[in-house]
Amino acid sequence: MGLPIPEGFQAVNVYIVDGDSVEALALSEKAFGAKTRMRMPGPDGEGTVHAECRIGDSTVMMTDENEAWKARTPKSLGGSGASLYVYVDDVDAVFEQAREAGMEVMAPPMDQFYGDRTCRLKDPWGHEWSLGTHIEDVPPDEIEGRAKEHMEKMASAAPSPGDEEVEEVEEAGEEAGVEDDA
Repeated sequence: MGLPIPEGFQAVNVYIVDGDSVEALALSEKAFGAKTRMRMPGPDGEGTVHAECRIGDSTVMMTDENEAWKARTPKSLGGSGASLYVYVDDVDAVFEQAREAGMEVMAPPMDQFYGDRTCRLKDPWGHEWSLGTHIEDVPPDEIEGRAKEHMEKMASAAPSPGDEEVEEVEEAGEEAGVEDDA
């Protein structure tokens, strides 16, 4: 009997749908130093039925978008309900590498209250990638206090509900030549 989990895999693995897995493998190599393990082209030699690459000690599996299989990219679906979190030795260096490889910056590297330095990027197919370097072991009781402080800062910096709507109405009025009587 074979191993319950094949060598090179964990109990939980990532399987993503890309618009073009050949391009996704190349991007992963440039952005994260991934190593392609294998790729199975479609029956006609076009596209990709299944591919695998290694990022660090983890395997990422992928396939091309395929309507018949209901396999769609986050971009096709209008967003994603999941993201990938990859630990790296130097988040700042890998962030620059990924940005230069063509990934869209969602958030630059910054220290987080839970002890990681992280950034967020998006690939051309809509997958969100968080990169992190663990910089500090934070005890659970301290994380709670730091989280509360972080959330308070975010709440005070966030616009109040409706602010965007007021600005949009004011801008629309200005464009139409309507003056504010106030």
